[in-house]
Amino acid sequence: MSVKTEVKMQNAAGSSALRKISWKLPITFTFAAFLLAFFAVRSVGETLIRLNDTKQNFRIPDFTIPASTVLWIFFAIVLIVTAYSYFSAVARGKFGALERHLDTTGAIIVGLLTVVGFMIFAGAGSAGAVTITSTLVSTIAISTPLIFGSLSGVVCEHVGVVNIAIEGQLLVGAFAGVMAASFFHNVFAGLVMAPIVGALLGVLLALFAVNYGVDQIIVGVVLNVLALGLTTFFAGTIMSHNAQLFNTNRYALQTLPIPGLSQIPVIGPALFNQTILVYIMYVTVVVLTIFLYRSRWGLRMRACGEHPRAADTVGINVNRTRFLNTILGSAIAGLGGAFFTIGSGLIFTDNMAAGNGYIALAAMILGKWHPIGAVAASLMFGFAKALALLVPSLTTAIPSQLVNMIPYLVTIVAVAGFVGKSRPPAAENIPYLK
Repeated sequence: MSVKTEVKMQNAAGSSALRKISWKLPITFTFAAFLLAFFAVRSVGETLIRLNDTKQNFRIPDFTIPASTVLWIFFAIVLIVTAYSYFSAVARGKFGALERHLDTTGAIIVGLLTVVGFMIFAGAGSAGAVTITSTLVSTIAISTPLIFGSLSGVVCEHVGVVNIAIEGQLLVGAFAGVMAASFFHNVFAGLVMAPIVGALLGVLLALFAVNYGVDQIIVGVVLNVLALGLTTFFAGTIMSHNAQLFNTNRYALQTLPIPGLSQIPVIGPALFNQTILVYIMYVTVVVLTIFLYRSRWGLRMRACGEHPRAADTVGINVNRTRFLNTILGSAIAGLGGAFFTIGSGLIFTDNMAAGNGYIALAAMILGKWHPIGAVAASLMFGFAKALALLVPSLTTAIPSQLVNMIPYLVTIVAVAGFVGKSRPPAAENIPYLK
């Protein structure tokens, strides 16, 4: 046997090697199937569905669906997908890319049917209506600061800096936004000041983490405590003593409906009847996605986060790139913090970020450090939170403690059951010494 023939045989054997069986998706789908079966058995009566929104000229009449029948249909569909997932697991990658696409499609189908099934179950026999459009509007509102925060993490971590301080940057952005808007009697002053103050917190993060090589996680936690302490102190002194001058909700961003698009049934009010801050979020997602993977700036960023030594050898100033982009990412988070106050028409209260910075960090990881993935994960959490707000208006049979757990249960199931391995930038939290 020639050497060439032997090499070909070895390559063929390697390519036909079967990967290890993964039971993660089949088990998750089985759990979803049992859950839908439980919903179908326990559902009695009909569910009222409301698609219309008061802000739309086009009227959609409410309609009812037989809850149990629809849920059994959902169960049958999920059961088919579950059977395929077991077959796919046993096949162990024999069908290559097609199998991966089908697994992804199956996960989307199962996830959507389970969530919609829960909404139908909660509304079965209830006098209240499942308000789809209003729930989507709430989803965008809840998700906006999470999306800004997760995008901040994407920018910072792609250059090798772990931004645990997103929580603090959201908080100071909310504080500075309402304070500047109240003082200057102009909401756009707050919209400008929020990212500036967020960037100042980013300067501290970059100074200690990049220039002095302090552990980035420790610095981020300290900055969160600093932001909480400073905003609580100033809110209890300056703001509370003269609330009309420094902390009023009279200056808030107004909704700007996009003609035509805002009248699209169901999704129009949620996506195209928003404030300028939400539209800025749309632009930020698109621009960041393009520039991160299709520009010299993005290539240099990713090089500094993956292999800073190699980036240095081709003339990239690694620490300067890290410093500037950490400030940029912090400014994005500060802008997101403005949504808590001037974006929602609320005054500033202590600890207003309420852990959203940490949730944004989790969304970034769940989205595998990609802007689109981070947005999808943020929307998933936002929808789960909006669903938790909807359920009490439909039924009191579900304990309030369980309802409040919905966003976190959804996140845990998504991470454990649907998301595969994710790898962070190789050089994150590693100081670069030239």
